[in-house]
Amino acid sequence: MKAHFRITSDLLGHILSDLRRPHPFAGERVGFLTCRAGILVRNEFVLLGQKWHTIADEDYIRDFSVGAMIGAAAFRKILQYGYTNPVSVFHVHLHEHDGIPRFSQTDQRETAKFVPDFWNVRHGLPHGALVLSNTSVSGKCWYSAATQPIPISEFRIVGAPIKWVRHE
Repeated sequence: MKAHFRITSDLLGHILSDLRRPHPFAGERVGFLTCRAGILVRNEFVLLGQKWHTIADEDYIRDFSVGAMIGAAAFRKILQYGYTNPVSVFHVHLHEHDGIPRFSQTDQRETAKFVPDFWNVRHGLPHGALVLSNTSVSGKCWYSAATQPIPISEFRIVGAPIKWVRHE
């Protein structure tokens, strides 16, 4: 299985601006990106970034063991959106550096805990997580609740100029 990701440069710029806003107590911000999914060819699919969902300040929890901890209210909101709209849901956060970002051990552990919840409201679609940097992006997705995550092998940022990020 191979996953491709497409997003407009305008939407990506909006996401980066939102994630860079200071929070009253959290060390970083996170959010959710909903996407449309489609089959390209056998064993390949594409995810199209569609809508950014900001996490409200009051939905963060004071937990200084991580950069940002969000509570049940934040998850309820995105799960409700996924229930009423046929979308894939991706958790997104930013690592403030240049180059290819990597998921930390905490990122890997926590996404493995909450991404399966997205199938409770929207099964049959891929869901996952993205980590952005100042100059690049990495991601992984689960195509069904029973599978291991697969890396997103290609990102295309559509706008002027078009940018490709490949992880082969």
